[in-house]
Amino acid sequence: MGTTQLESVPEPKYWHLRTVLSEALDSEFSVGEILPNERDLAARFGVARATLRQALEQLELEGRLQRRRGVGTTVAPPRVGVSVGTEQHAWPGAAGDVWQTADCDLAVPAASVADALESGRDEPVHTVHRSRVTHGQPVAAELLYIPQSSVPDLSGIDAPSGAARARAVLRELHRLELEGQDSAVELGSARADDAKALDRLPGAPVLVVTTRYIAASRTAALSVATYRADTCRLTFGDSGGVEIHEDPQRRAS
Repeated sequence: MGTTQLESVPEPKYWHLRTVLSEALDSEFSVGEILPNERDLAARFGVARATLRQALEQLELEGRLQRRRGVGTTVAPPRVGVSVGTEQHAWPGAAGDVWQTADCDLAVPAASVADALESGRDEPVHTVHRSRVTHGQPVAAELLYIPQSSVPDLSGIDAPSGAARARAVLRELHRLELEGQDSAVELGSARADDAKALDRLPGAPVLVVTTRYIAASRTAALSVATYRADTCRLTFGDSGGVEIHEDPQRRAS
């Protein structure tokens, strides 16, 4: 690997280095590959380690790099695609769903969830835990709230616990006729449980996508999906919908 010296440029040196590093990521490294250590990279590009760190931090913010505990700095996978403003309506767990079902529990939810579901605050709610993974890395975690009244025929015998119960809840939910759904997106900070699920530090930026599923003119289910902010890009189409889709050029969000 040859030595590349940076020419004198009017823009900040770390920003020029970020551009050079980005080109190197495209041509020399593959997804998941670990970068050389900071000392070797700084020597290769003829910069101070402080300048290198600034460039690496910028690329991490843009979703090009990931810093993994106990591993080091690796090349990040392409940004995840998930449609939010789509005209196509489908229940969670329908054919083509990219989420992985992990667990399910039944309990009276927090007041804010009960209010969003427009259900009684004492009504038990099934909480289905799901995750989304790409290139072996977690990129999103979802809590899917389904009131007991939406799946009245669910048998505890048929679905005792865990992932089996979660799948049974979704099967019963599919018996309802889906009339529509609406979604909202907001920027937030990862809570402790979100951070653990997404392999991020608490307080890291996340995108929270909240989706209401409507059946029989009421909210039959509520999804709260938390995405790593460095894995998504938001675009606004002519329809007014919001989409988070793959960014082939891997530009900054």
